Amino acid sequence: MRQLATEPTSGHSRSTQPGGEELSLAERAYRGIRDRLVMLEIRPGAPIHEEQLAQSLGVGRTPVREALKRLQYERLITTYPRRGTFATEVNITDLAHISEVRQELEPLAAAQAARRATAADREALTALRRELESADPARQDATALMHLDLQVHRAVYAAAHNPYLEDTLVRHDNLATRIWCLFLDRLSDMAGHVEEHGPLIEAIVAGEPERAARLARGHVEGFERAIRAAI
Repeated sequence: MRQLATEPTSGHSRSTQPGGEELSLAERAYRGIRDRLVMLEIRPGAPIHEEQLAQSLGVGRTPVREALKRLQYERLITTYPRRGTFATEVNITDLAHISEVRQELEPLAAAQAARRATAADREALTALRRELESADPARQDATALMHLDLQVHRAVYAAAHNPYLEDTLVRHDNLATRIWCLFLDRLSDMAGHVEEHGPLIEAIVAGEPERAARLARGHVEGFERAIRAAI
């Protein structure tokens, strides 16, 4: 992301991404910290240091504080009086609850994406499908594949054009991904899990809501089975 030339002192300044999307500094801080938490780059239980995060993200402490408020609501961090702020622990007992929500809402999002996706959405999804097809599991590590998995999920949610549904699913997918990352070294078919997105994207781009919903549900169910087998 390109930084502003001026000193980033508030969460209301804006920066522009290469694709032309403008992000407030608070949004930039939020996305950066969120993805570090989701991918366990900030380990569960680790303390959150505002100043270090601000420096590494190239923003001021105010945007970081604004981002942390959102991340606490999303259950990615927790604050203890007189102790400080920490990344939340990954609790495997949450898997059933998270999967219960995703099994209902992921198919809905996929179906709505098949109905509502714009030309730009379809183009973005098609580009992701090409990336999936060119991914070489022998050369890409599991973390890189997980980043690609996140991109696909977020693109599908955005293509559904329901901000409430998108917000809910992004939060639950983030929590599910943290569980997945915790067991990456025990999962034998990470590439196969990510490759399942190919037919799903195909169904959405082709405007086939029933098929998209069926594939999305199967993907979520497969995720839960794989995690339980790895425990």
